[in-house]
Amino acid sequence: MRSLGLNLGALVLIGAGFFLLLSRPITEPVPLAQIATTSAEISSVAKTAAATSTAVTSTKSVQKAATAPVQKALPAAAATTSASTPPSNTASRIQNPYSFPPLSSDALNIGARGALVNILCMPRGGSLSPTSGSGVIIDPRGVILTNAHVAQYVLLSEDPRVDLSCTIRTGAPATARWVPEVLYIPTIWVNAHVSDILNPHPTGTGEHDYALLAITGSVDNSPLPAAFPYLPFDTRQAVAFQGDSVLVASYPAELIGGITTEYNLFPVSSVATIGQLLTFTTNSIDVFSLGGIIEAQGGSSGGVVVNVWGQLVGIIATTSAGATTVDRDLHALALSYINTDIMAQSGIDLAGMLNGNILGEALTFNTNTAPQLIQLYIDQLSKPH
Repeated sequence: MRSLGLNLGALVLIGAGFFLLLSRPITEPVPLAQIATTSAEISSVAKTAAATSTAVTSTKSVQKAATAPVQKALPAAAATTSASTPPSNTASRIQNPYSFPPLSSDALNIGARGALVNILCMPRGGSLSPTSGSGVIIDPRGVILTNAHVAQYVLLSEDPRVDLSCTIRTGAPATARWVPEVLYIPTIWVNAHVSDILNPHPTGTGEHDYALLAITGSVDNSPLPAAFPYLPFDTRQAVAFQGDSVLVASYPAELIGGITTEYNLFPVSSVATIGQLLTFTTNSIDVFSLGGIIEAQGGSSGGVVVNVWGQLVGIIATTSAGATTVDRDLHALALSYINTDIMAQSGIDLAGMLNGNILGEALTFNTNTAPQLIQLYIDQLSKPH
């Protein structure tokens, strides 16, 4: 009966709806002042938990520019920054970041959609609603980068006590193709957010909200492709900059309903301009805003943000509250932040993590780390509600 209760509890949280995955409003940061085209202010993101990452700033090809103090969201008792204090809240654009020309809009869209995936998790039985999120393949061996608040459902699906299965879907409409396993999810994020698993309207800033999945099999037991379509990524600081044009792609599901999401879900793409640059603790660019585009809705979490050279520079993470997508402000985690935070949490950066034996690393994670994290969720689901 206890196992059944856990299963039912898990299904209730899944049945809460598709739209949990991106309905994570963030506290609005202080607006930026007018700035020069080569230097941008970085505003603080209001946090729900202390950050443990250390920002890495590239200095080799960064152009120096005038700086200006940030309008930080300080506690009431804190003193304001003195005008004589050396500023530490600005970033400068990397000039001429690549040795090849920008891609055409068609090439950008084809590349982004080719690597874009939909992550659908649903009960193995019954009629409760599934959860739907997005992700992007970043390695030809089938490694997917997404958000932790998406990957936590894949983590739960790996335990037989939770009656849930997850598949990776691609195409238009999204078609189930592959089976995922969690390769990495930050323990610090799970510890901070496990209590939100039954909250239909969780909030967060996006801090530590990333994860890696590994494609380990196909839904029909057919051989996996020799190489998956994937997007190259750029983890340099300030390579995604205020005023830059980017292509955004995801599988939004909030405005179409559960049945359509399950059987007739299509990807969408938009061209957006990077607005505010945000930081969690320092002068690093950790988050950037994308405005009220169509992707600012449930199901887009983990979606693609690529620059005009076709490099992945961010993934969709949160959106501000609003009745329609136009009223919202979509936010993306910068790849530079993800890379830095992975190093801080695991001792190895993103490239180093991908240099290893992916299947072996997934097995190690699911043997040594996943059981403890899953138990945190099981304990949470077992509490009286």
